[in-house]
Amino acid sequence: MTDIWNGKPLPETNICVVGLGYVGLPLAVAFAKRFTTLGFDTNLKRIEELKSGVDRTAEVSSRELRSAKKLKFVHSLNRSDAFDTIVITVPTPVDEEKHPDLSPLISATKSISDHIKPGSLIIYESTVYPGATEEVCVPIIEEQTGLKLNVDFYCGYSPERINPGDKAHRLTDILKLTSGSNAIAAEKVDQLYNSIIDAGTYRVPSIKVAEAAKVIENTQRDVNIALINELSIIFNKIGIDTEEVLKAAETKWNFLSFRPGLVGGHCIGVDPYYLLHKARSLSLHPEIITSGRRVNDYMSTFVAQTLVKEMLSKNISMDRARILIMGFAFKENCPDIRNTQVINVINGLKEYGLKIDVYDPLVNTHETYCEHSIMPVEELIDDRYDALVLAVAHKEFLQLGTAKILSLCKKERVIYDLKYQLPADVVDLRL
Repeated sequence: MTDIWNGKPLPETNICVVGLGYVGLPLAVAFAKRFTTLGFDTNLKRIEELKSGVDRTAEVSSRELRSAKKLKFVHSLNRSDAFDTIVITVPTPVDEEKHPDLSPLISATKSISDHIKPGSLIIYESTVYPGATEEVCVPIIEEQTGLKLNVDFYCGYSPERINPGDKAHRLTDILKLTSGSNAIAAEKVDQLYNSIIDAGTYRVPSIKVAEAAKVIENTQRDVNIALINELSIIFNKIGIDTEEVLKAAETKWNFLSFRPGLVGGHCIGVDPYYLLHKARSLSLHPEIITSGRRVNDYMSTFVAQTLVKEMLSKNISMDRARILIMGFAFKENCPDIRNTQVINVINGLKEYGLKIDVYDPLVNTHETYCEHSIMPVEELIDDRYDALVLAVAHKEFLQLGTAKILSLCKKERVIYDLKYQLPADVVDLRL
C-alpha cells in the first residue's frame, strides 16, 4: 500500500489523534498497531491516567494500552510537530438552548493548524450537521495556515460509530464510512481506515453525504424510541403492559423492535438537534424530528410523576419517604454521565421533597458530584427504601439478583423497572 501523494509506504505515515475520549482512544490504539501515533488531549489528568494504563471510559483495557508500543500520549503539542494525518474526535454537544456547540471542534481545529504541513490530511470524526466540516472547519485551517484545500492540504470525514459499553461491536468490527474533499483525499481516507478496520469501509461520494448519514443514524433511533415512548404513555393510561404489547407485535416479521426509556447520552439525545439546526437555517421546520425530541425529553417527567402517584396510592408518606435510584450513567455498562436523563428524574422527584439515594458503581463519584451535586452511595442497605427505580441495566445490578434488589426496600414499597429486567410480578410499574 503506497501513500498517494509522495510514494512513501503507508505504514510510515505519522498520525495525531486529537481528543482521547470514548471515540479517540480506541482509534488511536488501533492506528498504533500500524502507524506511529500521537494521542493528544488537553486534559492532563486524562493523559496521566492513560500513561499509567487506566482508561476511565472502560473502552480500552490496560493490556491494550500497554501493548500499543507506537502510541504516545501528550497534553500539548511541540511547535515543531507536523503530521501526515490528523484525526479530530472531540465532542460536539448542544448548549442549554439545544443549539449545536461547535466550540470544542473549532478549538481543536485551531490547535492543530500549526502542525499541518503541505500534503497533510485532516480527518474529522465528530458528529456535525451536513456542511459543517467544509463550512466551519476548513476556512479556519485556510485562514490560520495560508494553505488551500485540495491544493496544499486535504480533508476527510469518517463519522464515529462507537457504542459505549458494547464489547460485541467495537471499532474494528463496525463498517466505517469514509469520504474526502476530493478524489485524492477520499482514496487516502479509505485506504487509511481499511488498514485498521476488519469490517471494511464504505466510501461515500462527498463529505456532506457522510455527515448526513451519521446524523440520521441517531435521529432515526430517536424518532423510533419516541414513538414507543408515546405508546407506553397511552398503554399506561389504558392499564396494559407495554412490554406484553411489544412482544405480541414482534410476532409480525416486519415489526421494528424498540423499547421505551430515557433517551440521553451524547448521541441519540443530541444529534437530532444538529440536523434541526441545519434545517432551520434553510427555513425548514421538521415536525417529526422536533416532536420526537419533545416526547423523549418529557419521559423523565413522566417517570417521576408516575412514581409519585403510585406511592400516594399506597399511602406512602412523602415527608419521610426515601427512594433508591439504581443507575446514573446514561446507558448500561458504561460510566459516562454526559446528558444522562436520570438527573431529570431525580430533580423531578426532589420537587416533592423526597429523599434520594443514587447507586451506580460504574460512574466517577467526583465527576457526578461536580457536575450534578450528587454523591452516589457506596453501600446498599436492606429494608431502607420506600421506592426503588431501576433506571440503568448495568450487569452489576442484574448480578445482584431479584431477591437482593427487593430486600433493599421496605414491605410497603414501589418498584419501578424502567429497563424490563425484573420479573413482572414483583414490580409495580414498568414503562
